Amino acid sequence: MDNALFFDYFCTMKSGKQVFGTEEWAVKNANFISGCFHNCKYCYSKEMAIRFKRKTSTNWEIEDVDNRQLLVKWKKIDGWIMFPSSHDITPLSLEHAIVFLNNLLESGNKILIVTKPHRLVIEEICNKFQAYQRSIMFRFTIGSTRNDTLKFWEPNAPNFDERRDCLLYAFNHGFNTSISCEPMLDNSIEELVSILSPYITDSIWIGKANFLLRRLKMNGIDDAETLNKANLLILLQSDEYIKVLYEKLNSNSKVKWKESIKKVVNLKVSTVKGID
Repeated sequence: MDNALFFDYFCTMKSGKQVFGTEEWAVKNANFISGCFHNCKYCYSKEMAIRFKRKTSTNWEIEDVDNRQLLVKWKKIDGWIMFPSSHDITPLSLEHAIVFLNNLLESGNKILIVTKPHRLVIEEICNKFQAYQRSIMFRFTIGSTRNDTLKFWEPNAPNFDERRDCLLYAFNHGFNTSISCEPMLDNSIEELVSILSPYITDSIWIGKANFLLRRLKMNGIDDAETLNKANLLILLQSDEYIKVLYEKLNSNSKVKWKESIKKVVNLKVSTVKGID
């Protein structure tokens, strides 16, 4: 373990602070783009970019590549590196993503690839990095089985069928596979787990829509239809619903629960990055 990571680990252990968000999965995040074409309404990265005046609600979907990041020579880090964490990998950014990913893997790192997957993107990554199978885990974001739900909340992202096909492609080509069902976008989660479990080698993470109204407001989304659906989603993800969902799915060894749900069902929340 290098000195920087040991210091981070020591401080976290000493403080006992509960980890949240990407820290439940990885010890470090890696990104090379500001903005994301998928333009998801609930996006936390968009909220942060607008808050700190790096982007606006109107230009967020323009993907600005930071070419300096493509030249970085990464050191080997103990633990998973999440790539990307503040944008997805789209066909628009695929060529640069291959370069960035190659730099990460050549240094011996383990990469957790988290994205709403396009078939073109996943086929290319699988074919280019077949030799790095043991160093890659795909974690595809799928919050619903319903295409109309996905289209509403994630306007430019692939539909369920394409995301499922990407999962099957990665699975059939020998890669480690997992799912992020955070945020859950409706009540189709049991169906989602049933359909996708056979093609998961690791886990299906389930989590609530965090800070939904705040993020919509910051992201410049205030139309009546979206706010109405947001309030309905918040009601759906009540403690009562979460407890019922937990009872139904907790016997599935592939299902894991994000911090937002652990607090509802009284599970211990980790205090160490990237080990949950």
